[in-house]
Amino acid sequence: MTSQVSSPAEQADGAGGAEPAVVGEQRTPPGPGGGGKEVRRLDRVIIRFAGDSGDGMQLTGDRFTSETAAFGNDLSTLPNFPAEIRAPAGTLPGVSSFQLHFADHDILTPGDAPNVLVAMNPAALKANIADVPRGAEIIINTDEFTKRPMAKVGYETSPLEDGSLGAYNIHPVPLTTLTVEALKDFGLSRKEAERSKNMFALGLLSWMYHRPTEGTEDFLRRKFAKKPDIAEANVAAFRAGWNFGETTEDFAVSYEVAPATRAFPTGTYRNISGNLALSYGLIAAGRQAGLPLYLGSYPITPASDILHELSRHKNFGVRTFQAEDEIAGIGAALGAAFGGALGVTTTSGPGVALKSETIGLAVSLELPLLIVDIQRGGPSTGLPTKTEQADLLQAMYGRNGEAPVPIVAPRTPADCFAAALDAARIALTYRTPVFLLSDGYLANGSEPWRIPDQEELPDLRVAFADGPNHTLGDGTEVFWPYKRDPGTLARPWAVPGTPGLEHRIGGIEKQDGTGNISYDPANHDLMVRTRQAKVDGIEVPDLEVDDPDGARTLVIGWGSTYGPITAAVRRLRYSGLPVAQAHLRHLNPFPGNLGEVLRRYDTVVVPEMNLGQLATLLRARYLVDARSYTQVNGMPFKAEQLAKVLEEAIND
Repeated sequence: MTSQVSSPAEQADGAGGAEPAVVGEQRTPPGPGGGGKEVRRLDRVIIRFAGDSGDGMQLTGDRFTSETAAFGNDLSTLPNFPAEIRAPAGTLPGVSSFQLHFADHDILTPGDAPNVLVAMNPAALKANIADVPRGAEIIINTDEFTKRPMAKVGYETSPLEDGSLGAYNIHPVPLTTLTVEALKDFGLSRKEAERSKNMFALGLLSWMYHRPTEGTEDFLRRKFAKKPDIAEANVAAFRAGWNFGETTEDFAVSYEVAPATRAFPTGTYRNISGNLALSYGLIAAGRQAGLPLYLGSYPITPASDILHELSRHKNFGVRTFQAEDEIAGIGAALGAAFGGALGVTTTSGPGVALKSETIGLAVSLELPLLIVDIQRGGPSTGLPTKTEQADLLQAMYGRNGEAPVPIVAPRTPADCFAAALDAARIALTYRTPVFLLSDGYLANGSEPWRIPDQEELPDLRVAFADGPNHTLGDGTEVFWPYKRDPGTLARPWAVPGTPGLEHRIGGIEKQDGTGNISYDPANHDLMVRTRQAKVDGIEVPDLEVDDPDGARTLVIGWGSTYGPITAAVRRLRYSGLPVAQAHLRHLNPFPGNLGEVLRRYDTVVVPEMNLGQLATLLRARYLVDARSYTQVNGMPFKAEQLAKVLEEAIND
């Protein structure tokens, strides 16, 4: 591997290349700790583990990520796995992969292309080789490259022998055989021993990149606490992989990636996925509001992790209900909101369709409710484990009648925490259901997250109605459930059972103020316009624009496109091309200055993982010729891909 100096543009986006970027010629001479081998220092690395869905690639990647986070690197991950619980072994559809980009500086994406591919079988190699740049390292489990597995994926000759991999640095390793040999004294069957080959691979990569080992060994002993023999076997396989790297002649160099101390503000950090951050944000919202948190949910990929996580936190006043279907889940959550709890329901696109009638009911009742939509590929069942941003228009308009609902979208896995708090603020302050639009890329991806102090969290406490709020002409004091706050237009929140606050609820239109059933045309017009005005008047911050060079081209995105867009913008600026960037968290209502921002630029480009839904809204609302750049392949954008599109827009 040749040493090279990486540019700031490469450091920023991790676009991949022939090799990991090396900082100058910084090298550590061979020493006792490295087994007499050379140690090179890198500024970033992109690794992809790939194998059958039963090979434990997600666990392997997760453990490598955890140790990398503990070491102090900045990181970003991209898990990619089949929808089937156990996909057909040895087939291309059954390949599971986990990509990790880690660095000694601030990074934004999991990287465009892996510098290192670990291929556990022929299917893993064939499914991923197109993404691997020339000169990259490929570690291949040679034990699986026999005639039948290769034929299953279309290899007529062995790629290890036919020269087709000549552009790469190949490391053939009999991972299965070495694992079985390392565990021969544990009394396991060969099949049982083979299951630990992912730990052997993890040990080897941990040696190559100087990752800590104690955390993984402790994790294995906890995971298999009821089966100590299996725990120790996995630890032994992990150590065998480390020792193999240190002693074999095939791996002459190991690498160091220093902690990213300059990339992070002072604080306590942990690695966190989007779904976990969102779960913690919901718990924090309940605590800051002083309300019990109630989740009514039906399991659906990729949202189920939130239900699993929240079910573990009863000590924080969290109650979870796994309903029999999507409709029951949101119905229970809305009932909990009526009862004075912070009601939440989690789902993905197909579930939103089923929940739409109850969302409309929540709009009519004007109760706080969080609808968390972890978007995935559609339509219908679509691509359950792949990412997409195609539910924006469904969230905006997917109900009968005029039923406006605020929409909030996080931009990174860690940002899911803050977005959950923001969505709760809007729901509680304005008495309205709120959509929180995450997606599979954010949900399953991870990055370092600074754990905030409680003093940093917003005060979300609300005042319930506690007595009459209206005086009739004869002096009688009564409670009107639809008498509104003049500033927020929110109606009072009355907990059932409070003496004197009895009132009627339901989906039929209410009379303004009294809440009585009303079929009066003028009253309906007033109520429809008032509910819309309430959403339009929600206080959201102005849109911030990053434009240091006075550019004429603006790229604007929302949700998980933030990382790839920002990485692409950094690359263009480094090459001398001016480009402005803005990213929307609030999609309904839009920030008040959005129209002025859009009209400031000659060209507006909107990258989305759909067929142009935000671009459609911007064109309709602000009459700007927004250029839509779209992708619906179930994968996030690549930084290099977006950089080329933006460069064309700038030069047009």
